[in-house]
Amino acid sequence: MKTTLVLTDIVSNPIRRVCREPLETAGVLLATLAQTGGEARLLGRKLMMVGEDSYLARHGDGLSIASEGYVPSLAEAERLGAIPIWFHTHPGPDGWPLPSLADRKVDEQIGELFRLRANAPFYGTLIASPRGDEIIFSGALQAEDGTTFNIDRLWQVGERWRLTHAVNAAEPELSPIFDRNVRAFGRAIQNTIGALRVAIVGCGGTGSAVAEQLVRLGVRRLLLIDADKLSASNVTRVYGSTPKGEGTFKTELLRAHLCTIAPDLDCQVMPSMITLENTARKLVDRDLIFGCTDDNAGRLVLSRLSSYFLTPVIDVGVLLSSDATGSLTGIDGRVTVLSPGAACLVCRDRVDLARAAVELRTPDERRRLEDEGYAPALAGVEPAVVAFTTAVAAAAVNELLERLVGYGPLPRPNEVLLRLHEREISTNRTLPRPGHYCDVANGKLGVGQTTPFLEQTWPNP
Repeated sequence: MKTTLVLTDIVSNPIRRVCREPLETAGVLLATLAQTGGEARLLGRKLMMVGEDSYLARHGDGLSIASEGYVPSLAEAERLGAIPIWFHTHPGPDGWPLPSLADRKVDEQIGELFRLRANAPFYGTLIASPRGDEIIFSGALQAEDGTTFNIDRLWQVGERWRLTHAVNAAEPELSPIFDRNVRAFGRAIQNTIGALRVAIVGCGGTGSAVAEQLVRLGVRRLLLIDADKLSASNVTRVYGSTPKGEGTFKTELLRAHLCTIAPDLDCQVMPSMITLENTARKLVDRDLIFGCTDDNAGRLVLSRLSSYFLTPVIDVGVLLSSDATGSLTGIDGRVTVLSPGAACLVCRDRVDLARAAVELRTPDERRRLEDEGYAPALAGVEPAVVAFTTAVAAAAVNELLERLVGYGPLPRPNEVLLRLHEREISTNRTLPRPGHYCDVANGKLGVGQTTPFLEQTWPNP
């Protein structure tokens, strides 16, 4: 079972800090388990450090702790429905985060207690050491029957996005085709790009442009979701399309095009709507999602999924305005980054909830409610131009690179607004509304699987 541990700044910053203390430090990390097939994600909910009074002994190469130092954490794990992960450091610039014989003995002593008290299927371990400004780690999940699964990846999704592989993982060989990228931002970032599991929801003018840029940058694990087939008017802006492809699913056309660029691309496609529950569930194992859909209901799903599964979403919108004569009066683009701690699309008023409710209904239901005046009429075909959709797509990909590389000014904005007709760009940084699902205090961040999924109503397929 390939396992990724996902941490927000609320959890990862204390870990990074205590790694730099000269003495070993310990605590219990509470994480929700989300599984999809052979993939698992541990969504970090809370880190409860051992209090100073609970250390019986504490040195640079070992520690001893009284049971009251961790037992309260197990009760909290049970309350949250979380897995308890025994965390400690191997400090020092040369510290190596692999379990010692003493660590393994501790695991034998407390593993069953952790599982029983937390009512959890696994006992977890996490060891971290400092390396420059970063950390290195090893970790595992142990079931009651002794079966052990390594924690393979650490995905930190705060102000910066960092993907770290477990300490003994082999570094992949980089193709020389990425030489110019490496000269710009180094091997580590290029390796991260190659290891990211990315989804693109919406494969039209904006989504197809995002996809091609990502693949040329080095993304090699991609999921494409779009229910539409190529129409004649799509050919003017959908990357990889030709008139011969009319009537073919956009996802299939785009996959074929991308695989000519990168034959080693692992590209899955779903010709489906993100507003269907079974489709939305396929996004659970993704590290990052680009939202390039133009419907409110789809954006509502992505907004919730970002909070519930700690999955960064880069949501993209393009709006062209014209007058009765067909003259352009406005060229507006928006790139909103949904990351734990930032306002969701609902808090920003980027989702029209009334329209989202209509979009979730069948076509017959929509028409009936519109005729009766109980629902707003949905928008018709909007204008679209390849130069503008491509420009906004590039701005979206830039937001990914900035969070991986860290080249921009601080504090980072979480939304970029482009007014191309005025040659203006502005940014903002918006926090959640108090009590909303994206608010840390609400307790929904990283809650994972719920009934119903994402705690919302789903239409019948």
